[in-house]
Amino acid sequence: MSRVLIVGAGLTGSLCACLLRRELQNKVHIVVWDKAKGSGGRMSTSRPPDSSSHSADLGAQYITATAAYAQSHHSVYSELMAAGVLQPLDGLVEGLRQRDGSTDYMTPLGMSSVVKHFLSESGADLFFERHVTGLYRRGASWEVQRKAGDSEMFDAVVLTMPVPQILQLQGDVGHMLSVEQKQQLDGVVYSSRFALALFFPPDVVFSFPWAARYVTNNRSICYIAADSRKRNADGPGRGPSLVVHTSVPFGVEHLEKDKEDVQPIILQELHKLLPDLPQPISIKCQKWRYSQVLTSVPDCPGHMTIHDRPLLVCGGDSFVHSNFDGCVESALSVLSVLKASL
Repeated sequence: MSRVLIVGAGLTGSLCACLLRRELQNKVHIVVWDKAKGSGGRMSTSRPPDSSSHSADLGAQYITATAAYAQSHHSVYSELMAAGVLQPLDGLVEGLRQRDGSTDYMTPLGMSSVVKHFLSESGADLFFERHVTGLYRRGASWEVQRKAGDSEMFDAVVLTMPVPQILQLQGDVGHMLSVEQKQQLDGVVYSSRFALALFFPPDVVFSFPWAARYVTNNRSICYIAADSRKRNADGPGRGPSLVVHTSVPFGVEHLEKDKEDVQPIILQELHKLLPDLPQPISIKCQKWRYSQVLTSVPDCPGHMTIHDRPLLVCGGDSFVHSNFDGCVESALSVLSVLKASL
């Protein structure tokens, strides 16, 4: 039985683990590591420390399926719809540019429920707070080192973390990359932004009519969502939540500052836009150093193979394009490489 390590419990990693289990069943032992405390990656759903009735999506907000992807990824969409993980987004989104034939979906239980669905289906051994620091070739296996823990041996490794983190790995990865691959990875560019989640008491009702709004007249804030309303999650005993995303220029300007210092600046701008906003009972700030991929690896089929045997392959939206269907494309691409190798 081959031991396969997938580094990253985001959308690409979780779907890859799920598809690998379905294709090879009991021929593989699948292990997923993530350096965070929970699954989701940039599709994470957060809760305040003092409440289980509140939640908010601090990363991805909704999923847009073009007509072409709705057809080519039909099995993925239909599975998530049948499981109740995806539902059509029917709330008002001010400033949303609709594309012909596209459909927007929201997640009633939060964006992380998509990732959790695939991880559950994968039957993988899932470990959090496992921060990979180095990879070393040991004959027909990889020795994977992690921060504050013993190294482990695997027959194949899939890396789905952001490209700058791949380039920082110690060990044999750096000198296995060809000159062209190194240039391609160095050329990947990400946007950076901050996100804020505000959690309110159960008796609060927002006065504005929209579920989400794109902001065009503010240098700091580009998007606001009444997150619980967007997900049709308002109900008795549940307080509403509000999510704020900053603009890319704001993210670049404040990227190296502590989020505790940036939070008051965002709140000040928010109150200019929504002066009647009630007092929240809890606030959570998230810094997304790697938010969306602005420049991906050119002419890439959804993955990059660094070494054939033992297999080391990279996947994620950096190797295709930065949205839900880009991650699905990458997972399918990595799966084909794994099947051929294993």
